[in-house]
Amino acid sequence: MNKRISRWVGLLWNGLWKEIIDVTWTLYKIMIPIIIVIKVIEEFGGIELLSNWLSPVMSLVGLPSEMGLVWATTLVTNMYAGLVVFMSLDANLTVAQVSILGTLLLLAHSLPVEVAVAKKAGVGIVATLVIRLGGGLLMGWILHHIYQSGDLLNTTAQTVWKHTPTSDPSYIAWALDQLQSLAMIFVVIAALMTLLRLLKLLGIEKLMAILLKPILSVLGISREATNLTIVGITLGVSFGGGLLINEAKRGHISPRDIFVAMMLLNLLHSLIEDTLLILLIGADFMTIFWGRIAFAVVVIGILVFALKRMDESTCRKYLYKKISE
Repeated sequence: MNKRISRWVGLLWNGLWKEIIDVTWTLYKIMIPIIIVIKVIEEFGGIELLSNWLSPVMSLVGLPSEMGLVWATTLVTNMYAGLVVFMSLDANLTVAQVSILGTLLLLAHSLPVEVAVAKKAGVGIVATLVIRLGGGLLMGWILHHIYQSGDLLNTTAQTVWKHTPTSDPSYIAWALDQLQSLAMIFVVIAALMTLLRLLKLLGIEKLMAILLKPILSVLGISREATNLTIVGITLGVSFGGGLLINEAKRGHISPRDIFVAMMLLNLLHSLIEDTLLILLIGADFMTIFWGRIAFAVVVIGILVFALKRMDESTCRKYLYKKISE
């Protein structure tokens, strides 16, 4: 028994600390400049101006205008940076609103990197942006009307930690406050990555793969693309997309199958890590996990239905192409 426990502990901790440091340092290199830029924008009244610009989009999904800054940051960088902005705004949202915001962040983030991955897989930039931005807004709009009509999840959202801005207006006090937030980000990342490692050891990823296979089959994703798509769904677009690109270059998967798989990954990826991350800000699990899965399956099902009625030349012209072309 002791040997078994020691083995499990060894598997859990082997290389974990280095991985946590590497991920945190990479994120800090993105976050710290963003924090400084946001402070400069705030000092010159830019946040209020940006909020006004983004207000129509946010009102469409029932969110305060300043949440547009959170989404905009997430679109350009990543979800961690967006959540830093979210904490700095010290917003007081309901569970419904946080769930809608979480949906926007889950469906559309890190676009410069992930659009580039999709493009290398032969998927057009316009198609990727439409499915991610349009999909995020559509799901947010649907959720807003469901929550509003049923008066659902209207209690105040509880975050894992509450950012409390300092009352001292000096820049030194502001800097210390940001260091405290960055330290908390490190704690969150460490806990999250440890949990992910544990879930992997417990076989949760394999269980999810088994459960997802029938869904992918119904959507018409080929057997050759199924396992690679599952990798992307559980780990992320970069992982799954990279594998799909490699197989496509070898000619093992058709451009149409690559397109459908990438469209699904655009809406449904990093299902474990990203879900846990959004839960930290008080979102509803049913919405951001099962709701996201249901939305992705319906949208891709409609897309597959439409593709079957389009000829290959039209698809090659507007939607996708061979990587070798």
